[in-house]
Amino acid sequence: MLLVALLRTLIKKGSLTYYDPTGRRHDFGDPAEGPGVTIRITDRLTPLRIAIDPRMALGEAYMDGHLRIEQGTIYDFLELAARNLGMKGSITSEMLARWRDWLLRKWQQWNPMGAASAHVRHHYDLDGRLYDLFLDTDKQYSCTYFETPDATLEQAQLAKKRHIAAKLRLRPGLRVLDIGSGWGGMALHLAENHGVDVLGITLSVEQHAVATRRAQERGLADRVKFEIRDYRTLDGQFDRIVSVGMFEHVGTPHYPAYFDTLRRLLKPDGVALLHAIGRADGPGSTAGFIRRYIFPGGYSPALSEVLPAIERSGLWTTDIEILRLHYAETLRHWRQRFMARWDAAKALYDERFCRMWEFYLAASEITFRHMGHMVFQIQLAPDVDVLPVTRDYMLDDERGMSLKPGAFTPGVHAPARAARSPG
Repeated sequence: MLLVALLRTLIKKGSLTYYDPTGRRHDFGDPAEGPGVTIRITDRLTPLRIAIDPRMALGEAYMDGHLRIEQGTIYDFLELAARNLGMKGSITSEMLARWRDWLLRKWQQWNPMGAASAHVRHHYDLDGRLYDLFLDTDKQYSCTYFETPDATLEQAQLAKKRHIAAKLRLRPGLRVLDIGSGWGGMALHLAENHGVDVLGITLSVEQHAVATRRAQERGLADRVKFEIRDYRTLDGQFDRIVSVGMFEHVGTPHYPAYFDTLRRLLKPDGVALLHAIGRADGPGSTAGFIRRYIFPGGYSPALSEVLPAIERSGLWTTDIEILRLHYAETLRHWRQRFMARWDAAKALYDERFCRMWEFYLAASEITFRHMGHMVFQIQLAPDVDVLPVTRDYMLDDERGMSLKPGAFTPGVHAPARAARSPG
């Protein structure tokens, strides 16, 4: 009855009907607010496990079929819970699990080179056809940039690439490093549209194979190279460094090494752009379900955990932007596409995998929409006078790119130092 007591305390907005393993019905909240959610738990130990550690047990129960949604969807149920919890909310009996995760968080985020490779491959070396079911045609697996609410996923992903390119202050002939290059979309975009040479590195065998093939197919193999490599092993220097959706796999114990590496690899007049998931409510820990089944070793930090490491590295933080709700909308598109192609995903894996993936996409969307997660973009430089002293150049360059979709516009992309203000 612990779960019943917790739900009675929690559900004040909206309504929930719960059928316990004995078949008994329990109603919570206010049905007058409209159609509610109905759930049924079929396993007698599951209610206790959820009450004690919902961040692990809820996803496992849904994945294993012990938690069934009889009215609504798992997204509706998670949103109902999130609306009642609020951004900083937590259930009293869950505090022990949270404290445990907090005490173990550095161990959970320990990603030395061997472990980092295994963790990345756990997620990214799945059958590539799975990602084709829900990603855009360029296979961008990171937060989009919705310039308008009605933008398509493809349009928003292109806008994201332009947004990042504008912050990199590119010009033809520069040498660019893409840390965590995924299936190659960002590297290929920068080379194709801005005349730069790119080295993309990844720890995923599957992503490396796809990215290499794409570069060859687009006639860019002489200007875009991809390697299976850990960022810590790199030598040489680059004019620009970009990292999109990779920092979440670094882990707080390795932040000093990460930013020291960026500092070492950047030329004196270089620029780096870090695009990563963060949390607005301070340091925390990764939910057990996500950590075990989706992103082992993964963690989305608060800025208060990131900036001290940047400061110690000697890099200048030249710009910070917070993207609010853009990832929630990205995940909505991914979730809807995945659900529409459920049978195709099931043919690749099985029903349990599909429920696991649905829970991951739904819970992630809820986290960005209601629970304080966001995306930050941090622009970095080794020197104080590498970039103009106002942000106008970013907006001008970005508008110039959008005049002709996907095209490089030479008049907009002047060398950074020529545009520098004496102030």
